[in-house]
Amino acid sequence: MANPFYDFAGELQQLEQANLYRRRRVVDGPQGIILNFDGRQLINFCSNDYLGLANHPEVAAAFKSGVEHYGVGSGAAHLVCGHSRAHHALEEELAAFVGRERSLLFSTGYMANLGVISTLLGRNDTVLEDRLNHASLLDGGLLSRARFQRYRHADTTDLQAKLSAATGKALLISDGVFSMDGDLAPLPAMVELAEQHSAGLLIDDAHGLGVLGNHGGGVVEHFGLSQRQVPILIGTLGKAFGTFGAFVAGSEDLIELLIQKARSYVFTTALPAAVAEATRASLRLLQTESWRREHLQNLISRFRQGAQQQGLQLLDSFTAIQPVVIGDSGQAVAASQGLLAEGFWVSAIRPPTVPAGSARLRVTLSANHTEQQVDGLLAALAKVLP
Repeated sequence: MANPFYDFAGELQQLEQANLYRRRRVVDGPQGIILNFDGRQLINFCSNDYLGLANHPEVAAAFKSGVEHYGVGSGAAHLVCGHSRAHHALEEELAAFVGRERSLLFSTGYMANLGVISTLLGRNDTVLEDRLNHASLLDGGLLSRARFQRYRHADTTDLQAKLSAATGKALLISDGVFSMDGDLAPLPAMVELAEQHSAGLLIDDAHGLGVLGNHGGGVVEHFGLSQRQVPILIGTLGKAFGTFGAFVAGSEDLIELLIQKARSYVFTTALPAAVAEATRASLRLLQTESWRREHLQNLISRFRQGAQQQGLQLLDSFTAIQPVVIGDSGQAVAASQGLLAEGFWVSAIRPPTVPAGSARLRVTLSANHTEQQVDGLLAALAKVLP
């Protein structure tokens, strides 16, 4: 008799019937504006490689040089023997870039969020999170075993009410740029609330770093805020930086505490030193080639103007994330497949990634796109959307 525990077919069938089944597409070749898939070349409008650095020759050369010097694997956790000179140099350079005393590398953004939140909070504390926070932030809050509360999206009135009733230490947590909507957290108001209530403030700026601010310093630079005002800043390296991994930046004492106690740092293998060297190269490009941000902003404006002229439902975003809201999951999937037939790769985002009834095409723009490619996407959207 078969073990019923392993009968997964029914659940998979339910996902298929609800238009929520997800399928992987296999890419052949490097990440870029043009992706090779199933023998075809598609124009890519769904990558988080916002500055077009994932396959930059200088970044690739730094990676290859790193492999020659350090090998492929790091061999161990940072606290054993896996912490190389490349890791250490990158941490110092990232701290200087975001204007913090120190930074600490994590192997992924998910691990950074789990490790930081669970280190700073316990059972008698309170964690307050935006309802649209990334899954890693929500999971970090749950893992901490603190009293877990979600406030209405970007609603500081609701946040203040919940903060007033918080017990123990309280930590406010938010994305800087929300990954599925592209809008910004109301950061100045959150800073005021944190100061009024002696609460902590953690911002995950995965989608803002490199893109926002005159120098690419992200949402914190955009609002002109300091380390004192935003004491815990998290960034990922697999988006605008074009590489892999994540970091936490803040005070000397914060970083030392994480080195001692963050389980997802202590008990995992360090990312390869060659990746750290590649990221050092991308950080230099990010800082010196400001034309990438300028061109990206021009493309964002061009796309929004064209989409609005067509009557498409956009969200309030001036970032590289430009969602086209459709609503029904089946229609979103059909639109994505229609774009694929037209030669454009745009993902359909459905629940539970976004709230029920808000399925969408998540269009993301890159500094490597051309105006002609954006115009081509707009023409294709006009064909596939009613």
